[in-house]
Amino acid sequence: MPFIITFLVFFAYPVLSTIQMSFQEVLPGATKYIGFKNYENLLNSHYYRAISNSLIYTALTLIVLIPLPLIFAVLLNSKIMLFKNFFRSTFFIPALVSIVVAGTIFRLMLGQSDTAIVNGIIGIFGLEPQKWLADARLGMLALVMLATWRWMGVNMIYFLSGLQSIPNELYEAAEMDGATVRQKFIRITLPLLKPVSIYVLTISVFGGLSMFVESFTLWSGNRSPKDMGMTMVGYIYQQGFEQNNLGYGSAIGLSLLAFMLLLNLIQLKLFGLFRKED
Repeated sequence: MPFIITFLVFFAYPVLSTIQMSFQEVLPGATKYIGFKNYENLLNSHYYRAISNSLIYTALTLIVLIPLPLIFAVLLNSKIMLFKNFFRSTFFIPALVSIVVAGTIFRLMLGQSDTAIVNGIIGIFGLEPQKWLADARLGMLALVMLATWRWMGVNMIYFLSGLQSIPNELYEAAEMDGATVRQKFIRITLPLLKPVSIYVLTISVFGGLSMFVESFTLWSGNRSPKDMGMTMVGYIYQQGFEQNNLGYGSAIGLSLLAFMLLLNLIQLKLFGLFRKED
């Protein structure tokens, strides 16, 4: 009963209420049904920009936050690796830092002045100072850098737990058969890490599409130049709370939910989670 009550109050009711509001114009002191008008209003340049930013951000983080944590996990799982506990803690500590604090620090580091930390570092190599948060490409790079710093250790721990569940006898048998390090990685490590890899991929896709606080703190709100930092969740917040149009914000949220479910179902289907293994 406690679970059922919690589910109904904190999950089922908000979802049903959001669906209802998506067909309404919800303004302070006034609510009326307007049919599918909120969904028709989704087709605008701001919505397309938010989708584009979220997809590009998700794709870039997947390129970084799957192979690199896997490589580091393999290294930390190696018998010859020294100071394993130190490196595990160092990689994981950023995940414990508040994202608001991390975003604020990155915003200061990526300042436009010559004395900002990042501009000072690249200046040592003779490069010109950059306006990191005023250029679309550099702004996206800043978001990916922040995500990499924060989530690298988390994904690495997932892969490391999967590696430690692989029996050492398999590697020993492969060595007796003359397998190289590369062959052991491709023929043993990668296939047996498939469930963990699918899990990391799924949560990374969800995390990428639901990103909001990182962008909000880097640009001190939904005020990035030309919407370069606008994401789907940021667009929901802007329309639903900053402009007090909860009906339109609900329609945006439901479209994001449908898109996220579809994308995850496709990637789960492609990677064979719905098929019986041989």
